[in-house]
Formats: sequence, C-alpha cells, structure tokens
Amino acid sequence: MPPKEKPRVDYTLKATSPDIGGRKATGSDKLTLVEQRQFIYVRIVKANGLPMNNISGTCNPFVELKIGNYKGITRCFEQTSNPEWNEVYAFTRDQILGGRLEILVRDKESAINEITGHLSFDLGHIPTRFPPDSPLAPQWYKLEDRNGVKIVGELMLAVWIGNQADDAFPVAWHSDAAAVSGKSVTKTRSNVYLSPVLWYLRIQVIAAQDLAPADRNRKPEAYVKAVLGNLVLRTKVSKDTNLNPTWNEEVMFVAAEPFDDPLVLSVEDKMGADKDVCLGRSVIPLHQVEKRLLPQPIGDQWITLQKHVAEGEKKTEVKFAGRLHLRIFLDGVYHVFDEPTYYCSDLRATSPKLWPEKIGVLELGILKAEGLLPTKSKDGRGTTDAYCVAKYGQKWVRTRTIVDSFAPKWNEQYHWDVYDPYTVVTIGVFHNYHLQEGDKNGGKRDPRLGKVRIRLSTLETGRIYTHSYPLLVLQPNGLKKMGELHLAVKFSCNNWIDLFHTYSQPLLPMMHYLKPLSVYQLDSLRHQATYTLSLRLGRADPPLSREVVEYMLDTGVNRWSLRRGKANCERVMACLSGIVFIWGQFDQIRHWKNSAVTILIYSLFVAMVMSPKLILPAFFLAFFVLGVWRFPKRPRHPPHMDTKLSHAETAQHDELDEEFDTFPTSKQGEALKTRYDRLRGIAGRLMIMIGDLATQLERIHALVSWRDPRATAMFLIFCLIACILVHKVQFRYLVLVTWTYAMRPPRLRVGIPSIPQSFLRRLPAKTDSML
Repeated sequence: MPPKEKPRVDYTLKATSPDIGGRKATGSDKLTLVEQRQFIYVRIVKANGLPMNNISGTCNPFVELKIGNYKGITRCFEQTSNPEWNEVYAFTRDQILGGRLEILVRDKESAINEITGHLSFDLGHIPTRFPPDSPLAPQWYKLEDRNGVKIVGELMLAVWIGNQADDAFPVAWHSDAAAVSGKSVTKTRSNVYLSPVLWYLRIQVIAAQDLAPADRNRKPEAYVKAVLGNLVLRTKVSKDTNLNPTWNEEVMFVAAEPFDDPLVLSVEDKMGADKDVCLGRSVIPLHQVEKRLLPQPIGDQWITLQKHVAEGEKKTEVKFAGRLHLRIFLDGVYHVFDEPTYYCSDLRATSPKLWPEKIGVLELGILKAEGLLPTKSKDGRGTTDAYCVAKYGQKWVRTRTIVDSFAPKWNEQYHWDVYDPYTVVTIGVFHNYHLQEGDKNGGKRDPRLGKVRIRLSTLETGRIYTHSYPLLVLQPNGLKKMGELHLAVKFSCNNWIDLFHTYSQPLLPMMHYLKPLSVYQLDSLRHQATYTLSLRLGRADPPLSREVVEYMLDTGVNRWSLRRGKANCERVMACLSGIVFIWGQFDQIRHWKNSAVTILIYSLFVAMVMSPKLILPAFFLAFFVLGVWRFPKRPRHPPHMDTKLSHAETAQHDELDEEFDTFPTSKQGEALKTRYDRLRGIAGRLMIMIGDLATQLERIHALVSWRDPRATAMFLIFCLIACILVHKVQFRYLVLVTWTYAMRPPRLRVGIPSIPQSFLRRLPAKTDSML
C-alpha cells in the first residue's frame, strides 16, 4: 500500500467575528476591541485585633479566599495580630460554580491551619463597579469564630464586580493562575514596560598631549580605549610615535537613560601582542555630557588624564598623565535603531524637539489563542502556560499568564500613539517557564510559540480588523504550527492632514541623509541597543527575559539562510514577470494572433505618433484605470507570514541545519570553518541586496495594488491631475522643465530625499509577509 500522506496544515489567515465591545453597546468605553468579562474582585487590606494562638502564644495569620471551586491564599505574616496585606484577587465570574464568597483568616502555626475568624458574602449582593466609577472604598468587617458565636477581630476589605478596565486588573491574582502561589504570582500578572530613552554617545578622539611614556627607551604606540559598562571600543594605533599622538577617529556607543555607568577613557601603549600599558585614564559621568537636541555643531574640549602610582603597599598617588583632545556628546538628532529597518515600530529621533505631530492611535485587543501545542509535562500530561508580549514604539505590554490551558483567553486591550503609518506592531506568544517558586528552571528559556507582525499602513482607518493568525515557528526539523492567535486591531486617525503629509516626508530624521552613518555602524549600534534593552527590561518586575526581547526585536534577521535567498530571488522574478508578460503579449500582437486587437493597437500607435501630446496623458490614465479596476480586488486582510513565499514548508533538512548553525560554524575542520564562514558572510550580504531590490520593485507594484489604501488613492489622484495637466501643457515645455530641473546647479540642490522618493519608500512590500 502507498504511504499515507500527511494531513496538510492550514497556515492561512482567517477572519473571525468575536463578540467585542466595538460592535455593540458596552459598559466601559475602554473595552471596544475585546470581549467584556466580569470578575469578582476582592481587595484584602489589613486586619486588626486577631487573637493569639493558645499553644504558641503568637499569631501568624494569612487569609484564604474560597469561591466555588477556586481558592486564593495571601502571604503569611509572622507574629503579629495587625497584619497589612494590600493584595487583590480576581475570580472570573462565568467560571464560578458556587453562590457564596468565603473569607477565612487562618493561623499558620496551628497543626491544621486553624481558622481564627471568618465571614462570607452572597454573590448576588456584591455591588457592581465599572470605570469611570470611582474605586470602591475598603470597609471594616467583624470576624466571627468558626462557630459563628464570638467576634475575634476585624478585617478591612472591599468586594466588587468589575471588568478588565478596572484599575485592579493588572495587579490582581487571577483565578486563571490558581496553581501559582507565593512570589511567582507576580510573574503571571500583566504589565506595561517602557523602553529606556536611547542615545548615540559619540566620542571623536582628536589628539593627546604630554603623555607620560611607560618605557623611555621606546617610542609609544598609543591608542584610545573607551569603556561603557560591559562594552569596549578602541581606536586604531596612532601613526605618530611620540608623546603627542593624533587619531581623528570616532567611536560610538548606545547609552540608555538613566545613565548608570560612567564612560572610562584611557590612552593605552601597545607594548606587545598581549601586553598593553595604561598611560592615563579619565572617568566621565554621562549626566555631565552635553546633549545635542538640534542639528548644530558641538564644541571640542580638553580633558585631563590621570595615572595611579603605587607608593607603598596600601597608598597610591594620583598624578597628572597628560591631556586628551576630543569632542564628546549625546547625539539626539538620529533615530536609534533597536529593530530591523523593515520592521521598525518607531522612526522618531531621540530629541523630542524633532518629533512630528501625532497622527492617530493604534488599539490592539489580544483576545485568545486556540490549539496551542504542549510545551511542558505536568502530572504525566502535556500543558502550556501562555502569555503574550506586544511591542510598538517605546511601549511594551505583557498579558497575564493563563496557566494550564491550550486555549487561553486574555481579552486585554492596549493602545499606542502613532506618529507614522509606515510602522509595525509585533505580537509574540511565549510559554512561561518561571512559575515555580524558588525554581531557577535549570536555565531554561521561555519557549516561543510564534509571532505576528502588522504594518499600520496596510490597515484602513477606523476599521476594526478581527482575525485568527497562525503561530508559526521555524525549527531545525522544519516548520511547525504552534496554534492560532486571535487579535482585534484598529487604527484611528485624528489628523488627516498630518497623515497624508507624512507620505511626503523622509522616512528617517534629516541627519540620516545629510550625515549618514555607515551600514556597519548601524548594524553594530543596533546590537548594542538590543543588548542594552535586554538588560534593562530584564530588571523589571515581572522581568522580560532576554530571549523574549531578542525574539521580538528580530536579532537574527540578517543571518545567512539559503531558504530566504531562494525566496528573495523568486520575489525579484515575480516583479520582473510583468516585463516578460508584456513582451509575450506584444509577440502575439505582432504575429496577428488576434487580428482585431492587432489593428486596434496599431491604430493607437499611429495616433500617438501623429499626436505626441497624447502619450503622457494616456500613460497616466492607464495607471488610473488600472488602479480603479483593481479596487474591488483590493486586499481585505492584513498581511501575514506566507509559508510558500518564505520556502518554509519546502526547505530541506540540510538547509535548515545550515540556517540554524552557529556563527562561527560548529562544523569540524579548520579550513572548512574558514571557507564556510566567509561564504556565509558574502552570501548573507548578497541575500540582503537581493531582498532590497525585491522590496523596491514590490513598492512600485504597490502603487496600484491598494495594499496601502491611502497611498494608492493619493497616487491615482496624482495620475488623474497629471493626465489633465500634461494634456493642457505642450509636451516640449514639460521636457524642458524636467531637463532643467535635473541639470540644476549644486547650490540649488538639497541633500534630503525628494517627495516622490519619500512616498515610494513608505509603500508596503512583501517583506511584511516574510517568515
């Protein structure tokens, strides 16, 4: 019998129809893109006058909350009858089976955690509170003993019914994480993070004077070493072998506010292959460094170098060791890249003085996931503890962790300010490996379950997009679908003039074009920025682990991949296929395959030759008609990962083994290693060049594809106006004006991109659909 074929996995994007607030009346104006869910909130504040244990003579209280089949426990206080907890608990209303809320105060020191006092609430009598209502004030409640006879103290608390828009929602312990307790509860909560403000720290080393030589019998080979935190950069060795060397060289760091680490500059003498001697050093706190907020020159300065000389076993003397001439400043007129250029979520300069006007708001509803695959084993069965991370601009958001569920429901909504439509919001799904209290999880990382990227310029303004996105992960053994993520996305515009004006502006701040940084500089600085963000976000509570930050920022996007090389070549061929198609049609016309069409085309050609002024109007009119003809067929869904385009399904095992190989390679053989790494480096750059060419060609195709509805509408209007204009103006004058403009003197030229260039660079390409 022939072998059975594997069932084909569905990797397509699907439209969904969730019952979200934006499509019906809702009790909260904050929940327009998610399904509104009700929670029973319990805020345990403090207790007063709790009795002492009869045996130990102490009181070690904690509170236990029981409602239906769920139970929550506060932390325990040692030896106090007046504890203060200030903890919030949230129980999902539609998952509760019981009809009463029981609150029990227990003593940890007793053998069976004896009940010190208790009280209960009927769920039907709990008040409802939805924003913008004011928070419910906590009240004192009398605690009764377990027999309900004696008053044994007081407990201050508040109980109410609310939804996800409640202020207590992010800080509450949720019944979805009922199996988690202790300090690990904080790792299940939703949170909002802000990336630190990133600056380019520029150090232009000019020269040094009056250096003290390490060896008077030899000429110094001096270079400058700059250290910022764990990063070290060096200049080249000066060609001046004297005590007044010159360099005229620049080194750059990425510095993050607040500035924790100082900059350490030192002049080193290269004594040998493995021996360097410090001739003098200086420590510069970054908060004292001048900031450049506008494109204006920064003055140079001289700093004093010092050298520590040992006089005894414990005494050292600080001596003058020369001066260093340099120009140092924090440059805020550039955009600091922390993401690949294609997937940037923010294109603004660091300096707030150079920010454009806000053009709209991005709203994202993270609804749920379905069909997640198990990522760990628990009690002999597979399970998943999933959470989402979304990143746009400087704002990162993290949903709460839903424990032990293959179909978690988050229903959390977030929003961001938008300054440019040519930006991308990234949403990733991960498994939480940090839920066991006191367990370092053996160094395991949070496994990634997939990622979704949505470019804002592909969204119609004001429309709510609700889709199910397949979660795809490429592994050494092939492509794997980890489940589906349901999202609701809305891009709202509050300033249409500024929105359309952005299409005529340069994509990046002006200094990127007037004084551009090299490709190698940008690549090195992007890795510095990623490393800095990983350290800062890893110190938050709960932390965003390094693997999560690197996956969201696509740190490995430029590594060599034969699969991507094939895909980029096919993208180029697909864009050039139009020329082949036109030639094929022309060949049919000149061979009279259809006599009527041949006569019609020949008549039009004669008319154009006899009346040349009709050529340009016909050219622009053809684009206008083509765009209008494609309007009913315009894309209705946001772009997503295309497995066929990316060759993810057809990639061979050896190709994936090469793609996931380390760099440098882990293969055996020194000669093979050298040749292989060199080949991968060259091929990787070739892959990027082919991808850039494909992107430019796809942007031309996007003029009439309605992938960006605003850009296509603007281009069609331009074509219609140009059609009328060139019809009214004689052709020779248009040619004269165009040629005169192209041959204008250098003094009349501006170094920034023209309006057509800026417009074309903002058009979407199939780069958004590359996996």
